Amino acid sequence: MTNTSSRDLNALLGSRICHDLISPLGAINNGVELLTMSGINAAPEIALIAESVENANARIRFFRIAFGAASPGQNVPIAEVRSILADLGRGGRLRYQWEPEAGLTRDRIKLAFLLLQCFETAMPWGGDIHVSEADGNWAIRGVAERQKIEPELWQMLVDGTEDIDVTPAHVHFALVGDAARQAGRWVSTDLQSGEIRVTF
Repeated sequence: MTNTSSRDLNALLGSRICHDLISPLGAINNGVELLTMSGINAAPEIALIAESVENANARIRFFRIAFGAASPGQNVPIAEVRSILADLGRGGRLRYQWEPEAGLTRDRIKLAFLLLQCFETAMPWGGDIHVSEADGNWAIRGVAERQKIEPELWQMLVDGTEDIDVTPAHVHFALVGDAARQAGRWVSTDLQSGEIRVTF
């Protein structure tokens, strides 16, 4: 029997939950399409359901990478990454710009997505997030007029501290350190008024 660590089990659990939720969401979406084809697409209730399903689908696809298992060497297509972020942008207050096209291994995208969640937490009123890469070095830059930064959480990204109590809303901060180690990366942060920058 293969020895599986608790961290691996958590990632596998995340993958399983996301996998099982995709099917019912797809069924709801199919139902909405059938209702639309029947001629009641103008109903505001149908539009609300369709928008909610689209947002939920985007979050599940995002969570599947951020919290799911990441096999070494497995790649994530650039089209999938951009599609997920485009869908998230339509359903939220943040706008994403993704530039990297090379080195899109699943462990690296997992780390990037966890970091994007950290930006989301710090930018609850909206803003712009830009992901870039140069010579294998990645940078995420978030610009927002208003921020909500909790320094002890951001320090976890740098030193990998795991003895800080986090709430479910902040669990992604606690997962970054392990994701960075798995991806063979080091995370550094630069927190300025109106701008956050993370490199790895």
